[in-house]
Amino acid sequence: MAPYYPSDIMTPEQAVAFLLFAVAAAGTPGPSNVLLTATGANVGVLRGLPSLLGVTIGMGVMMFVVAFGLGSVVLANPAVLRALNWIGAAFLLWLAWKIATAGRGDAAAGRKPVGFIGAAAFQWINPKSWLVCASAAGAYLHAQAGSALAQALVFGVLFILASLPCCFVWLAFGATAQRFLRTERARRTFNIAMGVLLAASVVLVLA
Repeated sequence: MAPYYPSDIMTPEQAVAFLLFAVAAAGTPGPSNVLLTATGANVGVLRGLPSLLGVTIGMGVMMFVVAFGLGSVVLANPAVLRALNWIGAAFLLWLAWKIATAGRGDAAAGRKPVGFIGAAAFQWINPKSWLVCASAAGAYLHAQAGSALAQALVFGVLFILASLPCCFVWLAFGATAQRFLRTERARRTFNIAMGVLLAASVVLVLA
């Protein structure tokens, strides 16, 4: 069987449209970008890179899996979807508390960033990630564009390429804010604000 190439699956116009969608989805505010901003503010860009890669690669893998079929199974089962929403809400609240209280007590423990695995796994209980992946699968999958596997693989790769620079901006923004967070009080205030923003995203899960 002849191999598939991106041009066999997407026209240049379709690829550009998907990339624009990915940039908008990855660059707008959401739980993952709040997490990256808080990570950058607390540990800087270099130590925050595993979190950045976890978010972007985790989202790309999720895009692949959802487009390949898991999304339709989950979204078609209200009980599974609702359970996922509640699990996501609980994790978001826990993570919001961890961010809001970072810097209290032991400084080293408070400044430990979310790693690659944690950031990647976070995408599976992030309501925005499910919405983005389901929307992309519904809008860009086409029966005449090749196998579902080939299309899903292209979607995942393109999303990673588009989201890396967009999410890096949020990490760098947080790291830049470090210069204004030189006092313990300023760091606590910033972390509390990030925690509150993340907790507010729970509304998206439970709505």
